[in-house]
Amino acid sequence: MRKSLTTVLFWIIALALPALAQAEETAGGEQAAEELAGLLRGYETYQARFIQIVVNENGSQVQETRGALKAKRPGLFYWETEAPLSQFIVSDGEQVEVYDPDLEQVTIHNLDDRVQTTPALLLSGEVGNLNETYQVTARRIGDNTREFTLTPRAEDSLFTSLQLSFYDGELQEMRMRDSLSQLSILSFDDISLNDSIDASAFRLDYPDGVDIIRDGA
Repeated sequence: MRKSLTTVLFWIIALALPALAQAEETAGGEQAAEELAGLLRGYETYQARFIQIVVNENGSQVQETRGALKAKRPGLFYWETEAPLSQFIVSDGEQVEVYDPDLEQVTIHNLDDRVQTTPALLLSGEVGNLNETYQVTARRIGDNTREFTLTPRAEDSLFTSLQLSFYDGELQEMRMRDSLSQLSILSFDDISLNDSIDASAFRLDYPDGVDIIRDGA
């Protein structure tokens, strides 16, 4: 089952909770939002491999995908999933190109206001207005882990809650729940922060003859 663009954009990009850890609530509101923004502003670039697990409302795993992502401020994002659900996604901050090799198809979407507020842009977009877009709370787990929970203020948001987990300032996991109570868990490894990434890494190359579809055209 191929993921919809909406599901992918959640991560363009964007949390497994340590169940046995002792947690302490430490901040909320503007203070928590500013702390999270400070962490994310420190990421000029972010590269990682990932495993994404999707769990339905009954707690059953319905999908597992693996791949790699790259993000660079301002607004550049690359996402690749491996076979059998091979897919390539690139964003320049204004539009998204989705290439499905199996379908021999490229779909181009504009980034509307709703997509601009998704986890997709936390790693590559502007984060100065987090407190306006989300209710943010934060807690510390042990000495090294910091966890942030974001609840969208807009009623028509693409998700109902998002959690980001940092270890020693490094984003390691994300967990998102949508309006159908479906849970998506994204775990990162082989992480590289602030290494140089050439702009060519954010351009899609696809074979001649593929169908190109412009959303809304």
